[in-house]
Amino acid sequence: MPQKLRIVKYIKMLNIDQYIADLKKSVKEIDVQSSYKQQLQNALLIDIREKDEVNSGSPKEAIRITKGHLETQITKIVPNLDSRLLLICASGRRSLFAANSLQQMGYNNVYSVAGGYKEWKNQSLPFEIPKSLNENDYERYMRHLQIDEVGEKGQLTLLKSKVLIIGAGGIGSPTAWYLAAAGIGTLGIIDDDIVDKTNLQRQILHTENSVGTFKVDSAKERLEALNKDIEIITFNKRLTKENAEEILSAFDIVIDGTDNFTTRYLINDVCVKLKIPNIHGSVFLFEGQFSTFWPSSPTYKNAPCYRCLYPLPPPPELAPSCAEAGVLGVLPGMVGVLCATEAIKILVGFGDLMIGKLFVYNASNWEFETYEIEKNDNCPYCNCSEKSKYPEYTDYTEFCSV
Repeated sequence: MPQKLRIVKYIKMLNIDQYIADLKKSVKEIDVQSSYKQQLQNALLIDIREKDEVNSGSPKEAIRITKGHLETQITKIVPNLDSRLLLICASGRRSLFAANSLQQMGYNNVYSVAGGYKEWKNQSLPFEIPKSLNENDYERYMRHLQIDEVGEKGQLTLLKSKVLIIGAGGIGSPTAWYLAAAGIGTLGIIDDDIVDKTNLQRQILHTENSVGTFKVDSAKERLEALNKDIEIITFNKRLTKENAEEILSAFDIVIDGTDNFTTRYLINDVCVKLKIPNIHGSVFLFEGQFSTFWPSSPTYKNAPCYRCLYPLPPPPELAPSCAEAGVLGVLPGMVGVLCATEAIKILVGFGDLMIGKLFVYNASNWEFETYEIEKNDNCPYCNCSEKSKYPEYTDYTEFCSV
């Protein structure tokens, strides 16, 4: 190397070292042991290294944002400027620069972890090999990855999630179709019915070749053709009070696409007991309804359950089935898409949910209405705080026929 270039490089090194020394005067540092203790006390440990570095190991349960995206993403992930943030890089240098940037953005409780991840491992503190998307996943879900609210972390969450769809009919078909396309890792479908020609007007999972076969088998074949990398679990049976708790407990979210009140009340009661979100959709003639019932939601306090909306089922003559009254064929498609959207939002954790609200759509006049649902303080189901005191599952057929 020519003498002149060596001198320039030496001067630059002096400038960087001086700058880092100046940064240490304005940025607070913290050692790895103290960082770990504070993380256990709800401080946010943020690994700002590049993806290839993180893939070889990262502090357990750390938030992972590369330094290049830190300023643009931090306000969405940590909106509270008073949050305690612990930034960690490989050796503790990049985290000084990053902490300084966050301080300039208004975060007033930021620390740089001295020694970085190298010292974290030397101290034998907990770390993990983060799961990451493979090459096929990156290509398939690219449009999700481009959305800040989803991104790689959200897509990984979807791939690890388990959603149960009850009913492989009009609402269950588009719901399952879009959730499979979105990359829900495990889709459960329960239905004991057989495909007939009248289903083909709206139940888009099935084709003319499916007529005479079980709906769950037809659904599994179509969904696996759409996305071979997800798992489709089928239950060729009717949901009953004897099997419902065992089946539903294996899933993160339940989507109720049934067409009878007997099963709707059973689904509600089991979901409330197991504290599982219950996304409900229904259709009749030109009208579709959609809501989410999740009384145990950590975010939505005093949320109602299905029984708060309908303490008693309507008389059969006021609520005929689609087979009796008919339904516009495209209507279940819209309601199913809404149910799928809600499931993705709950799993990834973004946007407002339909908890405590009922969305009603009338296809004949393009009316869209949203109604507030009040929690019934006397509801024996969603006001029960202990499973041991939870009401027994009733005779739902008798209950709905009275």
